Amino acid sequence: MDIIEAEDRSVPLIEQLLKVWESSVRASHLFLSEDEIENIKKYVPQALKEIPCLIIVKNDNQIPVGFMGIAGRHLEMLFISHGERGRGLGKELLKYGIKKYSVNDLAVNEQNPLAKGFYEHMGFEVYKRTECDEQGNPYPLLYMRLGG
Repeated sequence: MDIIEAEDRSVPLIEQLLKVWESSVRASHLFLSEDEIENIKKYVPQALKEIPCLIIVKNDNQIPVGFMGIAGRHLEMLFISHGERGRGLGKELLKYGIKKYSVNDLAVNEQNPLAKGFYEHMGFEVYKRTECDEQGNPYPLLYMRLGG
């Protein structure tokens, strides 16, 4: 496993990360319909190009299997390919972000209890809840910050 910072955000890399995103979302965001996933998917490549800090985790074959995006000290996104979940990759990515970028807050979908539990396990605590996501869709968000 290698954790790297994406300097060159080439089209092939973005395409690989889009596959990781889709695999992760289909496994964890069960509250989204097929149409909603396809609609959100259209915006992911642009988000990957624009996020100030993009960190990728590659498997032993040097294929990207997870990534996170950071803006300031805020974790904007963290996705692990479905087939790679449960192997500690998300934990390693988040620890890297906390250590190197002082990540201390994030937002998670309330309807994604596995992600909420993961972040709680990593020391984050809920401090705020909204009824809708940042696009105004009816998906409550939990805002979490690193405790203690």
